[in-house]
Amino acid sequence: MRIAIVGSGLASLAAYATLRHRGVPAEEIAVFGTHEDPLEVWRGRAAAIRQTRMRSESEGHLGAAAWPGLALHERDPRAWLATAANRYHPPVALFLRHAERVVARTGWERSFVQRRVERLAAVDGGFELDGDGPFRHVLLATGHPGLARPIPGAVHAYEPHDYAPQVTIVGAGMAAAHEWLNALAAGSEVVSVRRREPTRRPLNVPRPLLTKRGLDAYHRSSPEEHAATLRTLSQPSYPPGARWDEPLRAAEREGRFKVAAEVNGAPQVICATGFLEGFSHDPLLARLVAEHDLPTHDRWIVLAPDSTVPALTNGRTLTIAGVAGQWAFPAADTIAGAKYAARAFARRCRTR
Repeated sequence: MRIAIVGSGLASLAAYATLRHRGVPAEEIAVFGTHEDPLEVWRGRAAAIRQTRMRSESEGHLGAAAWPGLALHERDPRAWLATAANRYHPPVALFLRHAERVVARTGWERSFVQRRVERLAAVDGGFELDGDGPFRHVLLATGHPGLARPIPGAVHAYEPHDYAPQVTIVGAGMAAAHEWLNALAAGSEVVSVRRREPTRRPLNVPRPLLTKRGLDAYHRSSPEEHAATLRTLSQPSYPPGARWDEPLRAAEREGRFKVAAEVNGAPQVICATGFLEGFSHDPLLARLVAEHDLPTHDRWIVLAPDSTVPALTNGRTLTIAGVAGQWAFPAADTIAGAKYAARAFARRCRTR
């Protein structure tokens, strides 16, 4: 085998599907991961916050080609018009059915090896993974390194849970916004504990950062400007619109929703605080940086614009996809970001 993918989530599936679409045989690819079902973790988290629509837009699918998108599977002309304007948000159920078809069609199970990789080492001819290899081309997509739980013992929004009559929800991003509405719909009184007011933004990042012109400008910026942009984007955000605002205003009028600065004796506390941030929380990436003396800036590994690690990509390829690839693509933890890294990786696998 000459290609390895490390990770077993959506970013890994996007990379695998892209390689297979471009003619790479399954026998030439090894996928190392802890979950045989690459949808398992994402499906569980979406179910925990009762998410019904994707935040991503028209390219929020795992097909290797951008077109056609998922809107064509809906019998609603409004969905078709929305996708033409890149304003279509696929239903979660539709996305999952589509992703299951991608898993089956691409032959994921033929390449999957259920094993956690603990060490990647650069060697002649490529890279070894825990002594296996060498693999000439490797894509790391290890996902979020863990849930951020600032209050020990509290349930996390991305874990299965119900709602008590009085609920305090810590956080102010997308998961928190879902949880406010979920708890209110369950009849709870809700206190939102937050350090700052959230940004209201339709997508994970401003729309220009999903365009070639916007990305070119980002890539030309200095390391300090890169880091400043990523720090800003890591602040809590959720979309604007009546879907979110009207239930909260109604609950405020009823005395069932309020904002507070700190937790104060609530019977149930839910941490909607996202994930641990930075490569240092991921043992594989932290070891990779330390053993190969890779350049970093703040909590990010410095990458080339095509998501490769420059010091280790020369006649071989090391790509970092998913959330750890934000230095190259600020929305790296989205489906669009996974496909950005996957396409660049596939080009290298085909031509080098």
